[in-house]
Amino acid sequence: MTTGRAARVAALQKLSRERILVLDGAMGTTIQDQKLEDADFIGSRFANHSKDLKGNNDILSLTRPDLIKEIYLGYLEAGADIIETNTFNANAISQIEYDLSELAYEMNKESARLAREAADEMTKKTPDKPRFVTGVLGPTSRTASISPDVNDPGARNVTYDELYEAYYEAAKALIEGDVDLIMVETIFDTLNARAALYAVDELLEELGEDVPIMVSGTITDLSGRTLSGQTPEAFWHSVRHVRPFSVGLNCALGPSELRAHIAELSRVADIRISSHPNAGLPNQFGEYEMTPEEMAEHISSWAENGLLNIVGGCCGTRYEHIEAIAKAVEGKKPRELPEFDPLLRLSGLEPFTLPR
Repeated sequence: MTTGRAARVAALQKLSRERILVLDGAMGTTIQDQKLEDADFIGSRFANHSKDLKGNNDILSLTRPDLIKEIYLGYLEAGADIIETNTFNANAISQIEYDLSELAYEMNKESARLAREAADEMTKKTPDKPRFVTGVLGPTSRTASISPDVNDPGARNVTYDELYEAYYEAAKALIEGDVDLIMVETIFDTLNARAALYAVDELLEELGEDVPIMVSGTITDLSGRTLSGQTPEAFWHSVRHVRPFSVGLNCALGPSELRAHIAELSRVADIRISSHPNAGLPNQFGEYEMTPEEMAEHISSWAENGLLNIVGGCCGTRYEHIEAIAKAVEGKKPRELPEFDPLLRLSGLEPFTLPR
């Protein structure tokens, strides 16, 4: 591991034992607030591109790096300890839609570089409050477990090997961009996540690096399961072998609906618990209406009940939400990591623990 990253990771490990760490808010929501035009996504570089690029937020790290860095700094100013790279769809599979798969590596590296600059600038301003960068690996636009054709349950539009290769490329670029952590997030299909985790593990071994990994799943509705059918505990059993820095849940639900599932993870996981919920559930127009004050009230209760180590916001959250959340958890103790007997723990859709 590079000297700089090793020192930052050591500082992060220490801070995580002392207080609840704050993640940033929704990159997509903040970008939408800018009311960008086609020209922002196209720039001069893609003036003759064959596909419409509006809505491809990841390309903005190349065409509007000033804006992306401004958003990073905005969340840091709001109180975030950890910012996420603008790389949710910056992988070769998701970029097929825009005919830009060959630029996935560059998108990841440049987004990480911009985030590193922003975090380092803020750390210089507040040396007593160092800032960190987590490189985001999103779920991709395809699923390895579920058929895209209701008439053919066995059909798949992506393979495990294709996922592995896409994640390996993206993770390598993020590490070269000097992130402190890797986050596999918004996991609706555990098989996709396992391909990502395997790719990152292989990459780190080849590079001789030891970059902490954050894992964050998504409970897609009030059934309390991921899209591929697992309960939170079963999901944890499926990913615990990589010994991640943290495990948690994000997106799809607001803090009120997500609390019980975070409590379940907190009960069974012997590592840090993270969560970045939406600002409530979307209304009929797809807008999120939960105010920063309302969200902070929920998160404060979570923290007081010892459920959290890391917290931020997902869809619908803005600088104001993160500022309110940071104040809500200030001075509150992080969740203590429990210890469990080393038992055989397996999972399908449900968890299974073999008793002694």
